[in-house]
Amino acid sequence: MSYLAIARKYRPATFGEMVGQEHVTRTLGNAIRRGRVHHAYLFAGARGVGKTTAARALARALNCAQGPTVDPCGVCPSCVDIANGTSPDLVEIDGASNNSVDDVRELRESVRYAATQGRYRIYLVDEVHMLSKGAFNALLKTLEEPPPHVVFLMATTEAHKIPETILSRVQRFDFRRIGVPAVTERLRTIAEREGVRISEVALRRIARAGEGSMRDAQSLLDQVINTAGAEVDDQAVADALGLVDRAWIHAMVAGLCQGKPDQCLRAIEAVHGYGYELPEFAAEVLDAVRDAAFLRIGAGTAAYLDLPEDEIVRLNEITEGVPPEVLTRLFDALVDLYDQIAKASRPRIVLEMAVARLATLRPVEPAHALVARLDALERNLRHGGGA
Repeated sequence: MSYLAIARKYRPATFGEMVGQEHVTRTLGNAIRRGRVHHAYLFAGARGVGKTTAARALARALNCAQGPTVDPCGVCPSCVDIANGTSPDLVEIDGASNNSVDDVRELRESVRYAATQGRYRIYLVDEVHMLSKGAFNALLKTLEEPPPHVVFLMATTEAHKIPETILSRVQRFDFRRIGVPAVTERLRTIAEREGVRISEVALRRIARAGEGSMRDAQSLLDQVINTAGAEVDDQAVADALGLVDRAWIHAMVAGLCQGKPDQCLRAIEAVHGYGYELPEFAAEVLDAVRDAAFLRIGAGTAAYLDLPEDEIVRLNEITEGVPPEVLTRLFDALVDLYDQIAKASRPRIVLEMAVARLATLRPVEPAHALVARLDALERNLRHGGGA
């Protein structure tokens, strides 16, 4: 049997297996239980967050032999065929390549035919925003009043491109980016099933690299396993994904906060020598400064950071005694610097020259301290004091 990628092998088949989109699965589950299934749904959100997965799970729930049910049996012909992508009652359409008026006219002709296996004939239109204006117009009447045996499911990453006339005829669900803890937990489960030993730190780095996309994170895990095998350490993850070593990021932040430009230059030289992209390095430093600023503001802010405990401890050590005002000024400067590095033909020189300025940032005295000093000066003058 040919190899099956992790993202496909572990694709959720039911609402209960999905993570990070509880607001969607709960609403759809209630609609099924109460017999209030709409005739058209729009699933909108970033890539890899479960839009198509939710649509297929809904199709199984509606056409299961024991349903409609929130918990399809998984063994009846409809469930098996939908899982294998061979169901005659689930018609999947790629909006990018079937976006003409003629394509929609063919769809309008086919909706007249009843389902052959289940209760509903379900049309899943992926990347629906790619349809032409004429195609959208041709779809309007059918979308508003389809036959009772038809359900339309549409998925898009760019909902703002869909005409209001279409949006007014569907129930819309906005899918959120999936949080790092949820992605990490899912990756841990997959690694255990695959017989792979991998540290918690490595799992979190992969989850963060996925940037809220479960599919992207799973693909990255697949890549790491192919590179490192069944024993995956933190360095293997960094090498496989081209991620910057956290030690150099911390060294850079420490050098900037403590006024040690030589330490910053060593970090830049090491990162450049490994072949990492300097704009990516600058972005990681920017994130670390933001996290450090939150930690310095107050202990309660740590709960809002997607950081492991050891990194929280390390950032606290680096920024001990550094006023929050210095970190916020440093962050503002790094934002501008990142834009310069991303556009520069020689980013290393731009980054190195910026170190001289950033590493010598002096703390700005708080406003209340300045007011207190002025009050003291005024009192001295009133009492005939000196300068």
